[in-house]
Amino acid sequence: MASEAAEEANVPAAAAAEAPTTGTEKQPHKLERKWTFWFDSQSKAKQGAAWGSSLRKVYTFDTVEEFWCSNMFQFAGIEPKWEDPECANGGKWSVTSNRKANLENMWLESLMALIGEQFDEADEICGVVASVRQRQDKLALWTKTATNEAAQMGIGRKWKEIIDINDKITYSFHDDFRRERSVKGRYNV
Repeated sequence: MASEAAEEANVPAAAAAEAPTTGTEKQPHKLERKWTFWFDSQSKAKQGAAWGSSLRKVYTFDTVEEFWCSNMFQFAGIEPKWEDPECANGGKWSVTSNRKANLENMWLESLMALIGEQFDEADEICGVVASVRQRQDKLALWTKTATNEAAQMGIGRKWKEIIDINDKITYSFHDDFRRERSVKGRYNV
């Protein structure tokens, strides 16, 4: 009994020694900017429907804790479509994958790099879009100013390193897609 009492007496002292001495709650880890997850259900798109008509906002976050939480019901941010003012003069880096495991890994690495501010030209980036298709999946990193070649090349090189691929990736201007269906890339890394 005496040894049990001694152990019980030591437990609160040990716990108190580990507790923070400031008495303040932990502050959330703020990100440099807000991010929004979007869902595009292409399988339900109607023939002739405008791009973006099937887009749904899923979740917006601006802290590390919000990124990792499972409550995905707050909304805000840039819409991943050409008509959004933030994307209107931009373009996208694109990569395709035939394997779901590759897409999932590239998606996660892209998200971690974006919220971790790994890009020197972070202010140029609108977001990343994963398109899961029956034949081939696509991942695209959308940017704001397509004509800023130096920024786009820096973003493309960094993204290629982040997603760990050896194949060439291509940058396309949104304006080119608006004019014609089939477009060749303007920049390559």
